[in-house]
Amino acid sequence: MDYLKSALPSQIMSERGSNLVVINPGSANVRIGLASQDTPFNIPHCIARHTKQIPNFTVIDQMLNSMVTTTQLIEREKAYDFIAPLLKIPFLDEGPGNSFPRKMGRVDGHNPHIRKDLPLTWTNVYEEATNSSVSLETSSKDETGQFLDPKEGTHSKEPNASERKFKEFICGEEALRISPTEPYCFCHPIRRGHLNISQYYSMQQVLEDLHTIWDWILIEKLHIPHNERNMYSAVLVMPETFDNREIKEILSLVLQELRFGSAVVHQEGLAAVFGNGLSTACVVNIGAQVTSLICIEDGGALPSTGKTLPFGGEDISRAFLWTQRHYQTWSPVHSDVFAKPIDLLMLNQLKETYCEVKEGELDAVAVVHSFAEKVPAVSHKTRLSALNVPPMGLFYPTLLTPDVYPPPPRTWFHDYEDMLEDTWHIDFSRRSDMPDTFYPNVNGGLPMWESYPVFSTKPKKEEKVGLAEAITNCILSTGNFVLFFISYT
Repeated sequence: MDYLKSALPSQIMSERGSNLVVINPGSANVRIGLASQDTPFNIPHCIARHTKQIPNFTVIDQMLNSMVTTTQLIEREKAYDFIAPLLKIPFLDEGPGNSFPRKMGRVDGHNPHIRKDLPLTWTNVYEEATNSSVSLETSSKDETGQFLDPKEGTHSKEPNASERKFKEFICGEEALRISPTEPYCFCHPIRRGHLNISQYYSMQQVLEDLHTIWDWILIEKLHIPHNERNMYSAVLVMPETFDNREIKEILSLVLQELRFGSAVVHQEGLAAVFGNGLSTACVVNIGAQVTSLICIEDGGALPSTGKTLPFGGEDISRAFLWTQRHYQTWSPVHSDVFAKPIDLLMLNQLKETYCEVKEGELDAVAVVHSFAEKVPAVSHKTRLSALNVPPMGLFYPTLLTPDVYPPPPRTWFHDYEDMLEDTWHIDFSRRSDMPDTFYPNVNGGLPMWESYPVFSTKPKKEEKVGLAEAITNCILSTGNFVLFFISYT
């Protein structure tokens, strides 16, 4: 208090938020940063751990189906032909209006008309070679939790085979760029807006991977060591797709394993509204794997308006790949976005650079990388076609064929309350032998949990409708047609 009285207002404003860490977890990326920073770190939310099992490179993200069925393919083609007149482009079986043989050439020189993409190289999975004294120092640091930062593009002199040591784990984008021949197990702790719990990926392992990724970011990116962590507070900005049980587990992880002094949970929709200086709005969050909507009125979220659509940016990337394969413009090397994360990373970069919604035929010349095992990435230049079709999948979801992940076990959702429920308005019975003053200002006694109502044990409902229809239904369900509209990705 004495400091606040003596400090200048400008000094207080500059220091405000310097000990507050904001964490916004997502399926594909996690955003973490200090509240005083303008831009947080946006890190791919994945981890690869060294394994001695065979096969070497394993993707834990178990899917129910990864192949497009015949019915889905027919529906996808129908959606394309429905979109074509809206964009004033030829139908799927007609091909581009200015069609000519598509050819692909090796990129041997610099072309100023081609966007200069960042090179995608395989990650160096070995720890740096050090002398014995430095090794002892590094070993002691590892025991205290000081993890080494993987160095991108490191091509130092390779040690002998007996001296090589694999990194125990690799996080972020470097995990996406691990060669399939390396002995690593790759996984995402969060998929489709929920913890990625399955028979192949236990709850304990999911939480352990979350702890490892976030702890690595806090140490290597924010430079907050363990012994100073209790002086920081955390704000968890949670998407509406998470269920209350999942939020409780993550909150426990932040307070216990990550050792924050205090923490608070904030809804993502509310954070978006308050950040834009509004109190009433319809918030649309287009994520990598799910799209969520919710209406905020007078600073409060309306639970009945919450909707989750089972598609996002990665589904648009797969639709982009399907379109290019149809026009035979893709790389001659087979791309497998389900088995090789680096292929999906490249697809996302191409989509973000070249795809947009506009009328007319939209083509572009781009650099496409093909990744084969045990060889460096090979670059090709190719003409990409129908670049305005994949984003239209947000409004016509049959164009997208989302990969389906198994939901957590149904017992996982058995909880006493939901984040959006008005549980504080419920009256609870109390024991007759307890005086009214035993718990002042509380409407329940000791056996509160025995009579606490158990809410539905099923996951939150997903709606398979287009984005425009979902926004309309979301706003109409409020009865208030004067709403601001906020959309973010």
